[in-house]
Amino acid sequence: MTAFHHSFDPTSLREYDIRGIVGQTLRPEDAFAIGRCFGSIVSRGGGTKVAVGYDGRLSSPEMEAQLVAGLRACGLEVLRIGCGPTPMLYYAAYALQADGAVMVTGSHNPPNYNGFKMMLGKKPFFGRQIQEIGRMAAEGDVVPAAIGSDRQVDISEQYVSRVLEDWDGGDRALRVVWDPGNGSSAEIVKKLVARLPGTHFVINGTIDGTFPAHHPDPTVAKNLEQIIAEVAREKADLGIAFDGDGDRIGVVDDEGHILFGDQLMIVLARDVLKQKPGGTIIADVKASQVLFDEIAKAGGTPLMWKTGHSLIKAKMAETGSPLAGEMSGHIFFADKWYGFDDAPYSAVRLLGIVARMQGRLSAVRAALPQVINTPELRFDCPDTRKFGVIQEVKDRLAAEGAKVQDVDGVRVLTGDGWWLLRASNTQAVLVARAEATTEAGLDRLKAQIARQLEASGLAAPDFSGANAGH
Repeated sequence: MTAFHHSFDPTSLREYDIRGIVGQTLRPEDAFAIGRCFGSIVSRGGGTKVAVGYDGRLSSPEMEAQLVAGLRACGLEVLRIGCGPTPMLYYAAYALQADGAVMVTGSHNPPNYNGFKMMLGKKPFFGRQIQEIGRMAAEGDVVPAAIGSDRQVDISEQYVSRVLEDWDGGDRALRVVWDPGNGSSAEIVKKLVARLPGTHFVINGTIDGTFPAHHPDPTVAKNLEQIIAEVAREKADLGIAFDGDGDRIGVVDDEGHILFGDQLMIVLARDVLKQKPGGTIIADVKASQVLFDEIAKAGGTPLMWKTGHSLIKAKMAETGSPLAGEMSGHIFFADKWYGFDDAPYSAVRLLGIVARMQGRLSAVRAALPQVINTPELRFDCPDTRKFGVIQEVKDRLAAEGAKVQDVDGVRVLTGDGWWLLRASNTQAVLVARAEATTEAGLDRLKAQIARQLEASGLAAPDFSGANAGH
């Protein structure tokens, strides 16, 4: 048999997953190679079973078939759970006692992208482990070819039943609009709403990899315009939107206002801390200072951590945190759940809270301290330069005696508020964000970011129109 060797496009091996443009930087033969290398890692660790799922993208079925072939060639049993959300695959890894799991998904990227998210045992597989896949493929460092097996396992009803076990909203009949965005959680949403109390309206509820209604990224306000209109039309209590593979959530209140990731975390954290007083609640460096302050007020221990779902999961396990979240809408429950990011589960927990509320969700949002901030601003910076720029900024700030939190890039605290500059782990970009209590204060913070970038020879991002209250 011909010896196995394979070269990946280097841009496809990311920090948290493998991802690329189908037919350009990612091809079916890459999927086979991922199966062959990841399967070898599982096999060498004594594992025998790997769970595999895929999202609704047009390229996913072929990618999944090649991935399965690669895993089988390692002598493994492959448990194929079919098309569904990424968290259902994570759940399958626990429920089916798999030794590893691979999800074929392009997440919230454009339709011509696809990728792979992995778990080894019950832990995220990321960083150096993903680079190791590249090395193994290039060197042909895999277990001898063998004949494994595969079988279809429909775990959707079991997953939905387990999610609903933690429904705690009683019988209050909420009116809820759901938008799975034609993504891979669409069928799961239909199964959930059929068993939840209340009246439910599902829009874009057919899995369609062309995403005909809007791009499946609920962190972008434009993508929520349809659900906002539907919430108003149906006089709903709230609206819930998911990204393309169902691991990120977006929320709209009864007045049509977006609850950003950090505002949603405040609602969830207050509830969790009633049962887990003093618990460590983790949020990423992009979150509002309001979130960290409100966690402390609710009797919790706030912890600011690095952006990235794999990094957050690892920190949760280390600290015993019952809840974590990111501005991007990844919400991680380890309270009653398994510690992975799961939008359908987070939605059910949120609905339980809203059902038990005396008032409306909009009143909770309106009562939060009001701040003005920029959205996440992303601008190009070569991969070879981005981390160097951050180090230069750190050095200058240290010389100036600035108050800096440096868990992930630099988050600078001033009398006006704070500003953040960090390097993306997944793209050749720098990410900036700022928050203040006044417009004038925010302008001063943006000027500080611009000054630091210019000192490193980079043009400042376009801040025009980049203020939003929340």
